[in-house]
Amino acid sequence: MSQQLNNSVFLKACRGEKTPYTPIWLNRQAGRYMPEYHQVKAGTESLDFFKTPHLAAQVTCDAQRILGVDAAILFADLLPILEPMGLKLDYLPGVGPKIDNPVRSHKDIDDIKISASELTMPYIAEAIQLIRSELPADIPLIGFGGAPFTLASYAIEGQGSRNYVHVKQLMYGDSGAWHELMGKITDAAIDYLDYQIRSGVQAIQIFDSWVGCLGVAEYLCYVQPYSQRLIQAISGRVPIIHFGTGNPALAGEMAKAGGDVLALDWRCDLVETWNATEVRAVQGNMDPIVLCSTPEAVTSQARLLLDDVAGRPGHIFNLGHGIIPETPVDNVKGLVDFVHEYSAATRS
Repeated sequence: MSQQLNNSVFLKACRGEKTPYTPIWLNRQAGRYMPEYHQVKAGTESLDFFKTPHLAAQVTCDAQRILGVDAAILFADLLPILEPMGLKLDYLPGVGPKIDNPVRSHKDIDDIKISASELTMPYIAEAIQLIRSELPADIPLIGFGGAPFTLASYAIEGQGSRNYVHVKQLMYGDSGAWHELMGKITDAAIDYLDYQIRSGVQAIQIFDSWVGCLGVAEYLCYVQPYSQRLIQAISGRVPIIHFGTGNPALAGEMAKAGGDVLALDWRCDLVETWNATEVRAVQGNMDPIVLCSTPEAVTSQARLLLDDVAGRPGHIFNLGHGIIPETPVDNVKGLVDFVHEYSAATRS
């Protein structure tokens, strides 16, 4: 890694080091709220969009340049990793991701194939290399993937879910099958994230987007060992950001599962959680819906969070989840500018 990248404000914050201002990047910063995204995507189907390196690279770099954020994140999706395992994935208008052959039986689990991501997903390395060649020399690129629980949940449910009925039926009713499935998916996730690191990303964010449906006891029994194994397998090369959403009670156990940065959603108090977990660095955690309000509300909420953190080293400003399509672009730009200017002024 170059000295410029290593000394970037984002990577310094990941290490818990002092920075001249608070770094900021945003979950789903390249997305449907941005006109440039629609211009690039045009009529391309979602799955093809993720798999076309020059398109993925363009929207990744466009978002970083337009917003002025301190890191880019690879434009991809959590779920294409499931395709090489034998799951039939598509993205349907008004529905989102849909798996035609969800995992519901022992045979389904036995049929899951684990293949090298380098061979089955070559477009990922191509996109990473294109992005890295186009980004400014001091802007890190974040790779990412789904945590084992979230990937397993999508594989089992087959689409978005409110109650995770099929997931919990398997988890509670056939723990042997559950652990076999989680083991396979963890192996695939380790390979996939290792592949991204080898391809040239400077950090990894692990998304456990659905884990909030669990209580602490269930997390400890059915999830934490697999998240921990994944994180341990890829740690020590680039910073690992561990993100979950939906249940603040899980934050302490997620911190114990590992990661260099604990990323928090808006449902918990960032500083209290930081103190309680004693992690080196935290990321978050403004409610993304604030960005749909007035510019004054955006800066007011950002100021409250920055004042609470009070310049403590190791804070990366982000949202508690992704930017939604209805968000005004000017509000996003205004947030980035405010975080930079206000945090720099308070440090000086």
